[in-house]
Amino acid sequence: MSDEKIRQEPLLWTGDHYNEGIGRDDIFDKLREECGVFGVFNLPEASNLSYYGLHALQHRGEESAGICTVDTKNGNKFAYHRGMGLVKEVFNKENLDILAGDRSIGHVRYSTAGESKLANAQPLIFRYRDGDLAVATNGNIVNAPEIRHELEMSGSIFQTSSDTEVIAHLIARSSKDFETAAKEALQRIVGGFAFLIMTNEKLLVAADPHALRPLVMGRIGDGYVFSSESCAFETIGAVYERDVQPGELLILDANGMREERYAEVERRATCAMEYIYFARPDSDINGINIHMARKRMGRQLASESFVDADIVTGVPDSSISAAIGYAEQTGIPYELGLIKNKYTGRTFIQPSQELREKGVKMKLSAVRKVVEGKRVVMIDDSIVRGTTSLRIVNLLREAGATEVHVRITSPPFKNPCYYGIDTPDRKELIASYRTVEEIRKQINADSLFFLTDQGFVDSVGGNDGAYNRGMCLACFDNDYPTPVNEESDKSCSC
Repeated sequence: MSDEKIRQEPLLWTGDHYNEGIGRDDIFDKLREECGVFGVFNLPEASNLSYYGLHALQHRGEESAGICTVDTKNGNKFAYHRGMGLVKEVFNKENLDILAGDRSIGHVRYSTAGESKLANAQPLIFRYRDGDLAVATNGNIVNAPEIRHELEMSGSIFQTSSDTEVIAHLIARSSKDFETAAKEALQRIVGGFAFLIMTNEKLLVAADPHALRPLVMGRIGDGYVFSSESCAFETIGAVYERDVQPGELLILDANGMREERYAEVERRATCAMEYIYFARPDSDINGINIHMARKRMGRQLASESFVDADIVTGVPDSSISAAIGYAEQTGIPYELGLIKNKYTGRTFIQPSQELREKGVKMKLSAVRKVVEGKRVVMIDDSIVRGTTSLRIVNLLREAGATEVHVRITSPPFKNPCYYGIDTPDRKELIASYRTVEEIRKQINADSLFFLTDQGFVDSVGGNDGAYNRGMCLACFDNDYPTPVNEESDKSCSC
């Protein structure tokens, strides 16, 4: 990329707080995660448990964080605190002490549909006829614009630009009891979502009919915890129980937990990118450990696309597991050829243009003594626009690599996501309009290979009898599990 083109790009950091608008103009055009939710029921100091749970889910959203609690020993009193920034920046001992209670729902957010502002930070809190209502979600409501328009035409006034507010209005406008109203609201919405909905009396937990967005349940004694990923359970000493099933509605109140359904079981279609990129390696989704699945992807890549080389390295952090698998399968040594600096965003608020031009090396560095004079196999999880791969390949070449062979642990990413991943439009996805050879030339690699669809599915494993073994591969094969309107806003409703 020419210096002139770099100078024309917008500044990396804008706004008043860390990560405001992150991803839209990032130097690295990686896909952005949706959000993370965490719930606690019937456990003392629920806010503290939520704090640690959200900290474990921080990778799912870094723009804002929030916790809402119910204190059943004090008249089911609601309390909440939300703020912009990381979990550790939003919460401290003082505001956590105010959040008394034995029930809570929490949220970390990366905004795409709603603006980056405090009003859109979740959980969203409302007053309605039966008291207080709090909603936290991960994912995207595909038909939210139509429902929002209908509600506005009938008199509803929306307080946020987040699509999550739609379900609160549907519940509040219903003349039926809370549980029935919630079921009917969930039946109206289409998309991929994991909901935690809390009132003064009840906590509702729901997964979309395809389980596109992950949601798991754990136990601590007689209490329950719910999370977007199981890695949060280790942090608080909870024991994983099971995944929340497609179309399932869990109702928790003073009488305990009831397992019900609001929708019939449809084709399970958990997001493939959770296995490839988003989830933490120590999480399990549908009983499959992410680290081991990524190692199998690396092994499969090696079987499908062996190349003679001196070292294997992975792009941190999501590709490390796959790089280890590739190295084990081929016998080529695995080395830390690339090092990620995790603190640049927290250090530079408004960098000078000169620093902007050095932005790649601020975030990622090649280890010269490791790659110099070597033929390098570089493992990465995906190619979106192609600019990231070009920059990383050039980093390795500048550090002295004699050859750079790029191996991708996913099939070519050709289609946008409508279920909560912040993806560019189809015309911006390089694999949608270029051949593999054209992409190879554009990213300056000596060779390029993507994992095949079947190789990916076999690597993850899962239910042998299910379509695509229970995964959504729409970003690769254009086979969406729900109706989508390509002209509509595909951004995350979080």
